[in-house]
Amino acid sequence: MLLKDRVMLITHVEKFAGYGTTEVALAQGATVLAHDPSFEAPSARRQYEGRFPGAHALSATDPATVVELALKRHGHIDALVSNDAYPALRAPLGEARLEDYRAAFETMAVAPFHLVQLVAPSMRKRKSGRIVFVSSAAPLRGIANYTPYVSARAAANGLVASLARELGRDGITVNAVGSNYVENPEYFPPALLANQEAMAKMTAQIPLGRLGKSTELGAAICFLCSDGAGFITGHVLPHAGGWA
Repeated sequence: MLLKDRVMLITHVEKFAGYGTTEVALAQGATVLAHDPSFEAPSARRQYEGRFPGAHALSATDPATVVELALKRHGHIDALVSNDAYPALRAPLGEARLEDYRAAFETMAVAPFHLVQLVAPSMRKRKSGRIVFVSSAAPLRGIANYTPYVSARAAANGLVASLARELGRDGITVNAVGSNYVENPEYFPPALLANQEAMAKMTAQIPLGRLGKSTELGAAICFLCSDGAGFITGHVLPHAGGWA
């Protein structure tokens, strides 16, 4: 039980790495507090909690209230998983729209930075904490025609080194998981998965020859939230089947 008695806050659980991380965290004994914009609706909260018994869907949606509610209910947050997703829009240089570029940065770099601003003070008081950004391996290699997405992910990866140095003396580790080619509905919708020709072309680029599973990504994230990763900070862990 690597995460026994750990209070873990996971954002945007209905997207990207949310389900896989929830499943693994619960199996490892964590108390999971889940945020998602859809949780304004009681039915969405009930559906999530029904799928993941023991997880707690928070009704708050804005970051400040989410953190306030989590601290009020449990007194502390041991681990923050900033699970941020944004469409990987194909945008060749001559066609890319500045509004999409700005939106990508707002979602994948500005928002997680603000969330850390809100969570870090309580972690500093306890001299303990784990912060994990769910990011991308794309900046490690670059992808032509996807510069807005890749550069926003690079900004998130860049947060890791500086925040790790700033927060390390307070016992807080800061890392990211650089994911790519992992099953999730945002980047690999059912229609794509059903296209055998497209999937064969895609998996040919992956040394392991397959897409990753959501629980494999969740396991990597949960490891970085555990005691076993206590001496790892400032690291972007590629999780892409050898692609990066």
